[in-house]
Amino acid sequence: MSQISEANEAVLDLIRTERMRQEKLWGEQNHSDLYWLGILMEEVGEVARAVIEGYGWEKDRDKEIIQVAAVAVAWKEAIDRRGKKPPAEGT
Repeated sequence: MSQISEANEAVLDLIRTERMRQEKLWGEQNHSDLYWLGILMEEVGEVARAVIEGYGWEKDRDKEIIQVAAVAVAWKEAIDRRGKKPPAEGT
């Protein structure tokens, strides 16, 4: 496997930083998959809005893309914590 490029490493660092920010804001989140999907789609919607708005939204677009990736990571972390027990209903 080839080494990760500097650009790729920089993006992964942004995702790590965003995950730390999310964890500080909301703590450990253990939602159902349906709830996680809603959170993720809301973030994807913000990317779409930034792209549609066009000029001047590049910074927002990039920030929102990082948030999409960080939410996906948080979801996977929750799945891993969940193990075989079902998530709390409605959370």
